Amino acid sequence: MIKLGVNVDHVATVRQARLSIEPDPVRAAVLAELGGADGITIHLREDRRHIQDRDLFLLKETVKTRLNLEMACNEDVINIALKVKPDMCTLVPEKRQELTTEGGLDVIENFNLVKDTVSRLMDAGIEVSIFIDPDESQLEKATYTGAKFVELHTGAYADAKGGEKIKELKRLKSAAKIAKELGFIVNAGHGLDYYNIIDIVKIKEIYEVNIGHSIIARSIYVGIKEAVREMKDLICKHSLECKK
Repeated sequence: MIKLGVNVDHVATVRQARLSIEPDPVRAAVLAELGGADGITIHLREDRRHIQDRDLFLLKETVKTRLNLEMACNEDVINIALKVKPDMCTLVPEKRQELTTEGGLDVIENFNLVKDTVSRLMDAGIEVSIFIDPDESQLEKATYTGAKFVELHTGAYADAKGGEKIKELKRLKSAAKIAKELGFIVNAGHGLDYYNIIDIVKIKEIYEVNIGHSIIARSIYVGIKEAVREMKDLICKHSLECKK
C-alpha cells in the first residue's frame, strides 16, 4: 500500500501566530503516528515562519517512523540538516513571499547547487528526494544528481478543474512511469486532500504521498489521530494493491 507522510507544518503556523508554545508540532507528530502515519514531514524554511530549529531537533528524538525534512539548498539549513541527520531530506524551491511552495525545484537551472547538496547530504547517510514538477526533462536531469527519490509536485493537479484536471492527472501518471523507469523511488505531494487523493493512489508507481494542510484542517474537527486514520483508510480503499 502507498505510504502516508504527514506534514505538521501548519500546527506550527498556528503556534507562531501568537509566538506561543501551543499547539506543539512535536505532540501533533506523535498523534499522527498513532493514527497510522508512515512518516512525519516538516519544512524548515529560511525565514522560520512555522517550523523552528527546536522542533526539528525534538522531532529527530521522538519520531518513531521516518522524519522527512523539506529544505531549500541553503547553506544555513544544510548545516542544520547535517547536524540533525533526519532520515530524509527533500530539496524544494523557496521564495520568501510565497504562501506555500509554488512549484517543483528547477534542477536544470540549478543543477550544480542541487548536485552538490545531494552529495553532501548523502555522504552524511541521509536519503535525498527532489521535489520536482512532472516534467520529463527535469526528471532526466535529476538522474545526474545522485538522488534516489523524487517527489512529484501535484499542485497543478490539485488546483485544476474539469478537463484540465484530467490533463494534469495524465501528466502525473506519465511522469511517475518515466521516473520509475529512470530508477527513482517516486513520491508525490502538494495540495492533496480527502477527495483528490483517490485518483493519485491508483498510480502504481507512487511509493508515498505527503499530505499536510488537508489533514491538519480536518483535525480541527476530529483530532489529528482520527484525521490521519481516515486518510490512511482512503489510501487503502482505493490503492491498486489493496484491491488485489
